[in-house]
Amino acid sequence: MLPQINLALGAGTTALLVLLAALLLRDFGAVAAGRLAAVFALGSAVHASIASYGFTPPVTPWQAGLIAISTGNVVVFWLFARALFDDTFEVRGWHVLPWAAVVTLSLIDCLVLVPAQTLDPQISGVVMSAVALSFVALAVGQTVASWSTDLVEDRRRFRVFVVVATAIYAGFNAVVQLLTSGHGAPGIVATANAAILAAVVIAIFYSLTRVRGETLFPAIALPRNAATASIESSGTDRKLLDALMRLMADDRIYRHEGVTIGTLATKLAVPEYKLRRLINRELGYRNFNVFLNNHRIEEAKAALADPTQAGVPVITIAMDAGFQSLGPFNRAFKATTGVTPTEYRRLNEARA
Repeated sequence: MLPQINLALGAGTTALLVLLAALLLRDFGAVAAGRLAAVFALGSAVHASIASYGFTPPVTPWQAGLIAISTGNVVVFWLFARALFDDTFEVRGWHVLPWAAVVTLSLIDCLVLVPAQTLDPQISGVVMSAVALSFVALAVGQTVASWSTDLVEDRRRFRVFVVVATAIYAGFNAVVQLLTSGHGAPGIVATANAAILAAVVIAIFYSLTRVRGETLFPAIALPRNAATASIESSGTDRKLLDALMRLMADDRIYRHEGVTIGTLATKLAVPEYKLRRLINRELGYRNFNVFLNNHRIEEAKAALADPTQAGVPVITIAMDAGFQSLGPFNRAFKATTGVTPTEYRRLNEARA
């Protein structure tokens, strides 16, 4: 009875994941987070198929390939978490290297080490589980690290559900592999594994239908300033927006070390969620640090273009504007203007 249940759960989960991947590619294939979500869904479909079929050693080369893809999917999960919760993240060529390393390690384990009995299966299980749990930890760390600066309320809620649920399953699966390595999982454990995966996938699929896709996988949009903010905002929102901009322009609070969304909310005497919603919906920012850095960069641009400050070192201008070190300032400045601070100063001197 349990094998039939496993197959049914696996088939249903696989079909749902393939459908989800197709929808993500259709609607959000132009966005890095959308593409990674689709790849992660396909990798999870492979994992669901393996979990329901239950490969036992020794495995054939094609079975080893599927197992390797399933194992490497944890790297895709990490990249997906980064792309989903870090709006400045860009997929680079080197990102394929950790995925390739994990896939290769899994292939060697399945096709070389296990058949030759070079390593105790328990040791092999420990190594593969440790690798998987490491990438799960990186993904969860990304989620936690960027939580406080996320201005998109729907994404803040969605991240908790999707990433934590997926991380719990990945952790559960890694522990099961560790405990049953070389012995095969008991039938009830395999069924529980398939049931948990099916529940997670169904819940994620349902959640995606409840959240606007553009909230999670936005097209590139430039932030707006207060002057071009929505004219449809309420009088209360307009007053709060004006107070916020006075705080930024007159008090230059962005210069203060350790300023947070909570700091601004306290000074404006409003709940944090209202301030996050205002900055996101009215000014177009999705991340609080980007909001602060844009104000800092505007001040730095003015200083670099000022002939009377031609002799002031770039690092002094950066520190005065609120940056804590030169490296982050240079990266943020070039991302915004397309040139380095030194080049920006030189271009303004040439125009003078």
